[in-house]
Amino acid sequence: MGTKVIKSYAKINICLNVTGKRPDGYHELDMVMLPIELHDSILISKEKRKTKDHFITIDDFSVSSQQYNTVAMVMKKMEKKYKFDDLFSIFVHKNIPIQAGLGGGSSNAAFTAKAINKILKLGASDDDLRTICEKLGGDVPFFVDCKPSRCKGIGEICSPISVKNDYYVLIVKPKVGCCTKEVYDIADSMDLESYDIDKVIEYLAEGKDDELASVIGNALEKPALTFAPEVQEIKDKLKEFGLKIVLMSGSGSAVFALSTDKKLINIAFEGIEGDYTVIKTKVIK
Repeated sequence: MGTKVIKSYAKINICLNVTGKRPDGYHELDMVMLPIELHDSILISKEKRKTKDHFITIDDFSVSSQQYNTVAMVMKKMEKKYKFDDLFSIFVHKNIPIQAGLGGGSSNAAFTAKAINKILKLGASDDDLRTICEKLGGDVPFFVDCKPSRCKGIGEICSPISVKNDYYVLIVKPKVGCCTKEVYDIADSMDLESYDIDKVIEYLAEGKDDELASVIGNALEKPALTFAPEVQEIKDKLKEFGLKIVLMSGSGSAVFALSTDKKLINIAFEGIEGDYTVIKTKVIK
């Protein structure tokens, strides 16, 4: 079949509420997520040699426990569901920073599942894939469609939303990352903020950026600041450049700014100072 090269896109959370905790330990969420052009590349090919398992590698050595990464986990779920015995070689080239709240690992799982479904002609529907992916992380089902969406439940209930403006995105991640589980553990002991997601969706659809800037929020920002206080510093710096739509994504530690003004994004990109990873990209509509 040759080698298939798949783009595995990142996401940002323009709003995030934690609405409860379930008996199984998962958190109930209400989120607005936007896919962005920043992506990892996944190279997939069928293994010709006789091996006992898939050969899965990743080129970011900071990703621990490679055999338990999300790609390996989704492959096991796909095998169990569809009973195939084809073996694959899968290589993930990372561009999406890890422990950033940008959904890199979740994206890798969803895009791998979609690729295997297509390669083997398994006939899985999007709903089937979302069901397979939902226990791998709250962001994974979103990447099945990979469109601007409101996501509820543990992230598996995704409804498409409208985004009027074409947004340029600046992502700034401090050196320190945030472990999702640790952020949620701290969050459980805090009174979290709650934000008006209906208004966020309304202003995105109408292209009202000043109003949007006034209603966005991320309930996980408060607990994440205990691990990455630089998040607040980065937000302040970005706003000093005149950027208004500025927020931490997911469980952190990356901060993003949205703007329709490409020049302003470029000025901030050139001017931001500190030990940060800084990336320019765009929202996918």
